[in-house]
Amino acid sequence: MSKNVWPGLWRFYYDGFKNMSGWGKQVWLIILIKLFILFFVLRLFFFPNFLNTNFETDEERGNHVLENLVEPIK
Repeated sequence: MSKNVWPGLWRFYYDGFKNMSGWGKQVWLIILIKLFILFFVLRLFFFPNFLNTNFETDEERGNHVLENLVEPIK
């Protein structure tokens, strides 16, 4: 995309959101709340940082990844 496209694209979305009805703004609010829940709240509870909690050094973390993700050459 050329540099002249970005200002036009920005104006397109800015005017669209500015002129949106109350119903459309409520839908976007629901979408943003759902994204917040998916990416922040669920990550805290269901996807803990396994490597930082179980290993102390970068070398230990690297060895663990190599042992579990890379098959040794036979």
